[in-house]
Amino acid sequence: MGLFVRFARFIHAGGVSFGVVEGEAGVGRAGLTIAQIDSLPFEAVRFTGQRWALADVRLLAPIFSSKVIGIGRNYADHAAELGNDVPKEPLIFIKPSTTVIGPNDAIRLPPQSHQVEHEAELAVVIGATGARRVDRAGAERAIFGYTCGNDVTARDLQRGDPTWTRAKGFDSFCPLGPWIVTDLDVSDVEVRCEVGRDPEKMEVRQIGRTKDMVFDVPTLVSYVSHIMTLLPGDVILTGTPAGVSEIVTGDTVTVSVQGIGELSNPVVTLD
Repeated sequence: MGLFVRFARFIHAGGVSFGVVEGEAGVGRAGLTIAQIDSLPFEAVRFTGQRWALADVRLLAPIFSSKVIGIGRNYADHAAELGNDVPKEPLIFIKPSTTVIGPNDAIRLPPQSHQVEHEAELAVVIGATGARRVDRAGAERAIFGYTCGNDVTARDLQRGDPTWTRAKGFDSFCPLGPWIVTDLDVSDVEVRCEVGRDPEKMEVRQIGRTKDMVFDVPTLVSYVSHIMTLLPGDVILTGTPAGVSEIVTGDTVTVSVQGIGELSNPVVTLD
């Protein structure tokens, strides 16, 4: 569509649809509307003419992915806080598609872990052409847009396991949202995480800027594409800045990325 666009996936009386979020950015959801489209976001956009106040619909994770690829230790300060060296090439792992939840869905703490932590991240969404063995220019063309992500991690399990699959792979361990923003310059945007029980008294746990990533976004997309084909809707989590810490039942975790919006999720104990 050529300009800044916010695509969301939502539930309404007629079912589940994609739509374009309309209204001035930064004014809060109360002043926004969502216009239904009858296509996937990265296809030719066709509006149906149906429109709702954003407050009257339930937002879902903005995309369904065949896979979510995480990037470890992509901020030097985060690597340092966990006592790790900065990797010489991107350190990747996979989060199952079943980890993905949307805005206001609950992060469910599993009984196997006693130390679950938040990781606020910029998330990259791959577009219709996908990506296989692309260079930087091809990587930039393959990117459809960006959203907020939370790479929830069972830190105690991560320390004890030889791989990160269990620590990163529990259901609900990948909140995404609230929408996908296209045509955004993410070379230097703020990534923030706040945690608390009172919306008026949230504690800032993480503040970082994407300019401090060890490997930038085109480098990450190109690197991953030389290992696995990236399909439309796939997501790459680009790493988290320092400040990761434990979340417990009753908390709300809010991840925000400058230019995109806020992603909030309550924390509950898995029954």
